[in-house]
Amino acid sequence: MKINMLLLPAVVVLLAGCTQETQNSLSRSIQNWTGTNGVLDIYAGNKLVKRFIKIDKLSTAYGTNDAKARPYRYGYGYDDKNFNMKRDAGENKSYFEFSDYSTSYIFYENN
Repeated sequence: MKINMLLLPAVVVLLAGCTQETQNSLSRSIQNWTGTNGVLDIYAGNKLVKRFIKIDKLSTAYGTNDAKARPYRYGYGYDDKNFNMKRDAGENKSYFEFSDYSTSYIFYENN
């Protein structure tokens, strides 16, 4: 118990010294390790046209040679063909990409 009381302030001081980018990276690492249950809804106008479920994370694409962020996201999830938020027979895990500029989407966690 006493070691935990001493460890907590040390961790807080270390995190306070990190940049925001480093803190976000650490947070994402913890979240990736613990897992998420993300849902990606894609819209055409106000109509839901595609849904992916059981997504662990969305990633930003980066250039191979210049390491600059690209204007699209990608990930893996199950194609929820009947929009019932459950993985049914025939709904396979798929790779997907979508543009930041032209895709109307909502990404959220399914609790």
